[in-house]
Amino acid sequence: MSFKDLFTPQDTVFFNLFEEQAEIACEASAQLVTIFEDYTNVEAKYRALKDIEHKGDATTHKAFDELNRTFITPLEPEEISRLVSSLDNVVDFIDEGARLLLTYNITQPDRYMLDFAKCIQQGAAEIKTGVSCLRSLKDPEIVKGCCIEINRLENVADELLTAALKNLFQSNDAITIIKLKDIYEHFEAAADACEEVANVLSAILIRHT
Repeated sequence: MSFKDLFTPQDTVFFNLFEEQAEIACEASAQLVTIFEDYTNVEAKYRALKDIEHKGDATTHKAFDELNRTFITPLEPEEISRLVSSLDNVVDFIDEGARLLLTYNITQPDRYMLDFAKCIQQGAAEIKTGVSCLRSLKDPEIVKGCCIEINRLENVADELLTAALKNLFQSNDAITIIKLKDIYEHFEAAADACEEVANVLSAILIRHT
């Protein structure tokens, strides 16, 4: 039985939810960029981001509820579970990193934070494109291309983290080092989460094409 033969009308709910999660990741990453491009009214901007994260949690819970009550699924249950979880993790790490700006009372971000945000935003855009192709997998090369680009962006995030930490450790202010290191690592983790989405998409391609 081919991948397309597995489709039944009720199965489209999973693809709708995947796409909704991907869109939420794009919204969250865009809001993160907004925070750093105009670092004013940060609390209000973070509340807007938190609203997006809550929307993501609701979509994630809906996806798992649907998985628990669906006998025949268009993908393997573990594939659905991994994809839902990894998409949720992208938004969670964005939210957690942004929350630390308030927790640590960061009054002025540095250039690395905006660079991380833009890198994550690009990764989220690739996720959205790749996930949108899952319904039929008529264009597996598009999905492959998205996965390759997400992997490249994760390498960019790794390099950003190295550069940011190298610069940070020139300071003698231990408290500042602790604060900024934590923030950088959360944003790098968001890029890692994007890469995990790409890994799941790649595994789905291998099994179903």
